[in-house]
Amino acid sequence: MNRRSLPIAAALTATAALMLTACGGSDEKPKANDKIAGVDQGATKPTTPSAAASDPAERPKIELPKDVKNVFESWKTGDPAKDAALADATQTVNAVDDAILRGDINSPALAFYRQGEALISGTKWVQAWLDEDLTFTGVTRYFNPEISLFDKKTAAVVYCADESKAYNKNRKSGEVDKSPSDESPYVLYNTRLQKSERGVWQTTNVLSKRGHKSCTS
Repeated sequence: MNRRSLPIAAALTATAALMLTACGGSDEKPKANDKIAGVDQGATKPTTPSAAASDPAERPKIELPKDVKNVFESWKTGDPAKDAALADATQTVNAVDDAILRGDINSPALAFYRQGEALISGTKWVQAWLDEDLTFTGVTRYFNPEISLFDKKTAAVVYCADESKAYNKNRKSGEVDKSPSDESPYVLYNTRLQKSERGVWQTTNVLSKRGHKSCTS
């Protein structure tokens, strides 16, 4: 199963020209009997941005199980403002995965890091996994992040995911499905972020495109 494959009726098309400006409200719904995403770390040293110690926001603690790992490669720019937004963008990814893995559509972390259309689509996405009695295992690599700060409270983050080494797991039996998928494991994400009053960069819109050439070339 592809963790983030879109049903045909909800499919959205992203182009390189609109990546830093467009907004969308879609996540990809799982389909039965396909492999989901993930990848090994490779030669590039992964980085996992984290919130600054002086951050006043009481951020929820997210711990993924030992058999699931998200690797964020080169998610620091050296610019404090951009790195703060990138750090919260990584936590948004972790929050959604955490909700899927625990089967909790009312996850506090999900609502903490997502708002608006992104929270609606994220909640539906988690529910889709529950409807299929599925969870996942493995490693997913997130790479080539590009960030644009429009002002002090608005940003866009575009990035790629390589999901080739994570797999569906039956929620009840624990059986892992490693059968080949006919879909690309590479996904391009275009996200819109808004800074909250507590200083949290919350994702408000998500646009995704599986197999986009900017992630596969």
